[in-house]
Formats: sequence, structure tokens, C-alpha cells
Amino acid sequence: MTHRENLLSLIRREGPEWVPVSFSLCPSLEKKYIERVGASPWYDGHFQFPWRNIGDIRLPGEDYAKKYARYYPGGYKKGTHVDHIGVAHEPGSEAAMHMTYMRHPLEHVKNAADIKEYPFPDFPGGETAHQKAQAEEIHARGLAAVGDMPCTIWETAWYIRGMENLMMDMMEDNPTASYLLDAVTRNAVSRARAYAAAGADILSLGDDVGMQSRIMISEELYRKWLWPRLKLVIDEARSVKPDIIVFYHSCGYVTPFIPLFIKAGIDVLTPVQPESMDFTEICGIYGDRLSFHGAIGTQSVMPFGTPGEVKDKVWEYLSIAGPKGGLFPAPTHLLEPEVPWENVEAYVQACNEYRYGV
Repeated sequence: MTHRENLLSLIRREGPEWVPVSFSLCPSLEKKYIERVGASPWYDGHFQFPWRNIGDIRLPGEDYAKKYARYYPGGYKKGTHVDHIGVAHEPGSEAAMHMTYMRHPLEHVKNAADIKEYPFPDFPGGETAHQKAQAEEIHARGLAAVGDMPCTIWETAWYIRGMENLMMDMMEDNPTASYLLDAVTRNAVSRARAYAAAGADILSLGDDVGMQSRIMISEELYRKWLWPRLKLVIDEARSVKPDIIVFYHSCGYVTPFIPLFIKAGIDVLTPVQPESMDFTEICGIYGDRLSFHGAIGTQSVMPFGTPGEVKDKVWEYLSIAGPKGGLFPAPTHLLEPEVPWENVEAYVQACNEYRYGV
């Protein structure tokens, strides 16, 4: 099998030949990797990741700090980055390292009219010609092509509005919630359809709706406001490419939402944080309908375990998933500075050495 064929076989629970590898490094660990291995990037060759991302819809080049300046009357802190949706990311202290403080451009608006004036990015009018060529190049290398859409609906909306404000809008049935979520969803639909049209094997969606030990939003609010919009994005992608595989990411505890995720059409749940959810339980209940990505704790075994404990955990979860596949084991989030490099190598070694059916 090629890397692409093996990954798709694992996800479809059809019997993969080997266990693929995937992880993300914070800047300090990336530096450590370069010092040890002498090559970058880590995913392209050395560790043989099975997938690559297709580029997003291209928007016209703009000065976003200038475009959204009127939403920050106090100006920007030095070093602030303003992204394409108008969210300002301020640098933190030295102790914060790569983490930033987020400011919300619509935090102080009072009604839907103010939101209707907001200059949302125009993804429907963006450039897509490059995407098909990129997908074809990825496939020619024997890799899976991914359309990556993190922060699909909920997170994008609250990044713009502020979480407390948006939750209050939803609870009060304020028209501002409908307009903002609909505007965000229209862009998400355009991006999802473009990735599908380009030939993406995987559409990676996500919104954090879980906290460490409980859900972030009530099931009632989720069903009313977020689930229909998630389903719409997935349905639109599948209207273009029926066999596209849908990953859905949410950190934290999301067990009550899993039946709704399945009903919306997701194929793979990620990251199944072991500090918040029991992989054995979740796999036992839903493993015939869902596959999983993650499960190797970045709050537990990766920073604080021994290399042997890392390897044991990878093998334990792979054995639970079984020989047909269904688990792509990976660290559940970005690997932070406290993770020993020996544990990264132990994770990779565990994947490389595992043998299905043995």
C-alpha cells in the first residue's frame, strides 16, 4: 500500500498494513528536532507523515490590521497579528512563549445591524484554481490530500464576537447570533465544497465544544445553533465528493455529543483526550461507526511518562481498536516545550514497530 491507501484503509477499518505517524511541534521542540536531525520540516520525509494539506481558498492580499482597525479604537499592542477574520492576536509575556492573547472585533456591538456591516472574508469569491493541482501533486507522492478547516463554525464565530457574548446571544435568541453564525457557515460551506472539488480525501473540521471534564455548551444550545450548521457543511462537501472522509476535532469532554457528531456525518473523532474521555469505553460503544485519531495524552503520558510508558500506551490503544484499524494514534494536541524529545521518538518507534494481528 501507499501511505494514502494505508491511511484510508485504517480509517475505513478495512485492515491497514502499518501504523502511520502524526504530530505537531511547538517552536521550541521544532528547534530541538532541527538540532538533532538537521532537517526541516519534520513531517516531510524524516517521519513520513501520510498526508499533506491542500492550500485554502486564496483571498485578495489585504492589510488586515488596517482593514479591521476601526474595531480596535484603542489601537494594537506592539507585535499584534490581525488575521483574515479580524481577530487580533497580541503577544504574551516571555513565559507565555508561543501563546497569544485574543481580542474580539465584535465584542462591543449591540445589534445585528452592526454585524451585517462587518467585512467578513469573501471565500465564495476567492481563488481556487491552485487546489486541484496541489491535490494531484499530493496524490502523485502516494499521500492523502487534506482540506483543513479548524475552527469551522463555533470557534470562528466566538473568536469574532467573544465567547460570553455569543453564548448570551444564543440563549436570548438574539438575531445577532443567527446572522453571525450564518455568515461564518456560508464561508465554511464555500471552503468545504472547494476542497471536495479539488479531490481532497479528507475534510478536517473542528470546533472545541468540550472542557476538561464537561461540555462547554448545553446539548439544547448545541442542537439548535451548531449541529444544523455542521451538518450543512458536511452535506455540501459530500454533494460534491460523496466519499470524502470527515474528521472532526474537539478538545476536552464531548461524550454526550458523539451521537450528534455521527448523525451530522463525521467519520473520525479527534483527539479523544484520555484525561477527559475513556478511549476504551468510546471505542467499545462507537467503534463500529467511528474511527479515531489521537488518544495519546499531551497532558499526561507525553510530557510526564517514560519512553516505555509512551510505547505501552500506543500499543494498548491499538490493540483495543483491533486488527481492522480504526485508530490513528497520535498526541492529542501540539507537543509543548515540557515534552522530552525521547518521548516523541518513543511514540514514533511504537507506531513503526507495531504489527497488526500479532
